[in-house]
Amino acid sequence: MNGLALWFMVLGLVAALAGMSWGLYMSGIEDHSLSPAHGHLNLLGFVAFSVFAFYYHAVPGADVGLLPRLHFLLSVAGLALMIPGIALAIQGGTPAFAIAGSITSALGMLSFLVVVLRGAHAG
Repeated sequence: MNGLALWFMVLGLVAALAGMSWGLYMSGIEDHSLSPAHGHLNLLGFVAFSVFAFYYHAVPGADVGLLPRLHFLLSVAGLALMIPGIALAIQGGTPAFAIAGSITSALGMLSFLVVVLRGAHAG
């Protein structure tokens, strides 16, 4: 595994470790109020990023061009905005970062859909 696949896998594993640590911390202090942010970190950060990694690894040439790089950028930016944004919104702050992260993540997923469809059409 290398290139874009490796980057997605490494970031997915970092997200998993962060999510697990966060979950252990919440259990330790017996306060699970930020569970939605923790859950999104695990789902988007670990699960989705791992799916992306395996796809880019399994489909030769899928990581070539601007669109896969855009997918990576949108996915990372979306996660970076969404997780603290959800935590901030839960604690009574502005939901703006959670909304921006959600939109950015959705655009990232849309770009991945185009990458997959492009690959299916080419094959």
